[in-house]
Parts: sequence; structure tokens; C-alpha cells
Amino acid sequence: MLFIGIMSGTSTDGVDAALCRIHASDQLEVVHHYSEPFDAALRAEILQLNQSGVDELHRAALVSNQLADYYAHCTQQLLLHAQVPSSAITAIGVHGQTVRHAPHLGYTIQLNAPARLAELTKIHVVADFRSKDIAAGGQGAPLVPVFHQAVFSAPTPRVILNLGGIANISILRPQHAPTGFDTGPANALMDAWIQKHQACRFDQNGAWAAQGTPDPTLLQTLLAEPWLALPPPKSTGRDLFNLGWLESHLQGTALAPVDVQATLACFTATTVAQAIHQHAADATEIILCGGGAYNTHLRQQLVTQIKKPIRLSDELGIGAQCVEAAAFAWLAYAYWQDIPAGQPSITGANHPSILGAWHKA
Repeated sequence: MLFIGIMSGTSTDGVDAALCRIHASDQLEVVHHYSEPFDAALRAEILQLNQSGVDELHRAALVSNQLADYYAHCTQQLLLHAQVPSSAITAIGVHGQTVRHAPHLGYTIQLNAPARLAELTKIHVVADFRSKDIAAGGQGAPLVPVFHQAVFSAPTPRVILNLGGIANISILRPQHAPTGFDTGPANALMDAWIQKHQACRFDQNGAWAAQGTPDPTLLQTLLAEPWLALPPPKSTGRDLFNLGWLESHLQGTALAPVDVQATLACFTATTVAQAIHQHAADATEIILCGGGAYNTHLRQQLVTQIKKPIRLSDELGIGAQCVEAAAFAWLAYAYWQDIPAGQPSITGANHPSILGAWHKA
């Protein structure tokens, strides 16, 4: 069966689409991958919608339609490059763009227009993957550990570390249900800071951070964030870790912007390492995925702090940049096959759940 997964994550940099051939729940092949960045105006509007603003319901509806148009375009390009007809696709799994995540209040919001996407592509669409788990008392996140277990399990304990806007880990142990949770920010703060001071979308290879010196006082201030001390299950997003949060911790300091960037890279590595040491000390290796996996400076920070073998998911057959898109192809497959991808061991929900809602073409 052929499924397409579409992901636009917390980094808000663009869309990843993966065409996947799924033979069984644990046999997935990425046939083709396509990425396209958001244009500057759409990205800016999405980031603004992460905060309350004027006429935001109207603006959110317009952005949802724009996203569906982006997703449809990426689907068409993906099929064109793979030379596969749309009629061969069972369904598209699409996550949408998260702008609010408040499971403690019983809701999460992903901007999306799945009916529009189904109409534009003439392909069935599965969307709204988080709501059922939250309705069952869970965090609605992370969604990927069950997928990671299906495709990345090993004879020894292993951690899958996704470095998107937010960092999350999946802890895979043989003969055990997977667990996982968000550990804190990955790219979100570093991207926001370099955009403000260098007019760049992201820190290519961590080159700017590598020029600075982490500030121990600022690092300890950031690490004092109460959310970091919460036990799993837990999840977070730009609702907490945003530029305003960072700037509130910079008041009264006179650090050079490059040293703040260096501290943010160290902050990400430290929070990830602390989570792994506390909850997955038995892991024999760390598998990296997500856009941050290609940040060589951050990877070196992780090697130094985690002190375990680290390698890219590319070595296991799925490129780091397209793992999350492939995950949503698999989640659409799981919906189709009645596989409960929502698991209490991960999200804290009251019971397992079939995740997603189907929009017929």
C-alpha cells in the first residue's frame, strides 16, 4: 500500500512530504521525499498566529487554506518526481501546523484544511491525529514513538531523538511498549534568535553558535524553567518556548548575541542529555532525526554531553529530514488498519486510541 505523509513542524520552515510503501506495520520504504520552504509572508503569519492577535480566527482560516494549497502542491510534485499516479495512493496523512498546544486545558490546535486537500488532490486524507488522545486524557504528543518502534526497534535499548522546533525522544526497549516525551526546545529558540540578529532563518551547521561562548549564568537560568522538571508524560511547544520567554531571561544581561546563540545550543544539548540520562540510561545508542540532526555544532554538543554513540537515521534507511513525514504516512496507515497509535505509555491517556479522522476524496 502507498501512503503519503505530510509534515510542517514547529520549526515553521516549510513542508516535508514522503511517499511511502508500507508492506506491514513494521515494513516501510520511503519511495520519494519532497521538501518546499514556506514563503516569508506565510511563515511570518504562522508565527504571529502562535500568539493571540487581531481577527485571528479569520486569519487562521485563511492560513489553513494556504497550507492545504501548499500540501497539495507538494503532493503533486512528489508524485510527479516519483512517477506514481494519484490513483495508486491509499491516503495522505497530514499533521497540519500547530499554533496552540494546551493538553492541560484539553485542546490542541493544528491549522489545516484536510477537506480542501482531499478536493485538490482527489486522494483520501487522514488528519486531526492529536484530538482523540487528548480527549482520552493524554498529551496528544509525541505521536511518533509507536512509529519509531515499528521501523527502528533493535535487539538492545535505543533512543530516537527528533530535533525539530522542539526536541522529543522515543525510548525503545525490546519486549516493552515504547515511551517518549518532549525534552524542551531544539531549533525553535535558536532559529528565532538568529532571525532577529542575523536575518537568517536558521543557523546553518550551527556555525554562528560555534563562534560564541556559552554563558554559564544564562544557561542555569534557562535550565531553571519549571516545565523541564516535570515528569513524563509531557509535551510543549512555542506556547512556552518562544522569543518572549528567552528575552524575559535576558533582562539585565549584556551578553553578545553570538554568545546567547552558543548558550541556546548548549541549552538544547543539556536538556536532551538530562532527559536521556534520567529516563534512558540503558540505551546503547542514539538515532538522530529532524532538521536539527544536520546541525554539526549541536551534534558535537550532544556527543559531548550524552556520551553514547550517536548516528543519523539515514544509516537505518530513512533520511533524517523526512522521518516525521514518513511517520504521518505510517499514522495514516495505522488509522486505515485500526492500529491504536495513541498509547498510554507515551501520552498518559486513559486507554489506547485509533488516531485520525478520514476525509474522503
